[in-house]
Amino acid sequence: MKLFATAFAAAFSLLLPTVLYAADYKVEMTNKAADGTVMAFEPRLLRVQPGDTVTFILKDKGHNSVSIKNAIPDGAAPWSGKINQEISIKIEVPGVYIYQCTPHFSMGMIGAIVAGEPVNLAAVKSLPFNGKAKKIATEIFAAIEAGK
Repeated sequence: MKLFATAFAAAFSLLLPTVLYAADYKVEMTNKAADGTVMAFEPRLLRVQPGDTVTFILKDKGHNSVSIKNAIPDGAAPWSGKINQEISIKIEVPGVYIYQCTPHFSMGMIGAIVAGEPVNLAAVKSLPFNGKAKKIATEIFAAIEAGK
């Protein structure tokens, strides 16, 4: 019994730092970013660790955050925020998560979260993005590859 208790305590102590040090990040949904980009998530690219939480904050009305199908890691939970509502998501699986504002996708309102290593970057880069979303996606992918 003592051996079990010791093993349990050791295992729990390994998990404790993850629980205690999980971070909370904010992404604003805005009509105009600080760099002048119209209809944007700010920051556009966010680097986190698995276990962290990301909250999408409504800075201006008319926005939402929705994960893009096939643009999140295998096994990750998709999300779909409602228009004009903040949403918090817990990032559990390492990889690249690409998301959009549904009404402003055609205007290039997409963003990315990289959790740990971008293990699914090649798969996400192969997805068809069009118009301004393609331009923004290309910029995001370049920043991920550059380690920014």
